Amino acid sequence: MAAMAGWNYVAGVPETEEQQKLRFQVELEFVQCLGNPNYLNFLAQRGYFKDSTFVNYLKYLLYWKEPDYAKYLKYPMCLYFLDLLQYEHFRRELVNAQCSKFIDDQQILLWQHYTRRRSRLLTTPATNGAVEASARESQAGSHQANGHMNSKVS
Repeated sequence: MAAMAGWNYVAGVPETEEQQKLRFQVELEFVQCLGNPNYLNFLAQRGYFKDSTFVNYLKYLLYWKEPDYAKYLKYPMCLYFLDLLQYEHFRRELVNAQCSKFIDDQQILLWQHYTRRRSRLLTTPATNGAVEASARESQAGSHQANGHMNSKVS
């Protein structure tokens, strides 16, 4: 965290290490909240996305996309939404509850697909290992009586 040498613009003095850690934690939590479409709808309905100071803050938070910071994120989808929040049109559409519901549904479908695909990929090596073992066994049984291998035609 020492690389986060920050400046407290309100007080006009450098931040202490404890203040830097607190800012890091608060910004980490806030950035991850941006991965929740219902929270984005909440912010939009209360007019936060119309405030230029808040929009500038969202732009400032783009540093979380750097690998040194992104590694702390538990919900990387929040970076995708942080990118989308840079566009005024997206911010305007989030006021509509149907829009945020649609985004939420799509996010759930993505997670379900990802989970299924990931579990398939994780079980495939075990299956591949069984297939390779049976292939070796069948190869071992394909020796002729004179010790020569049967030639395979490809």
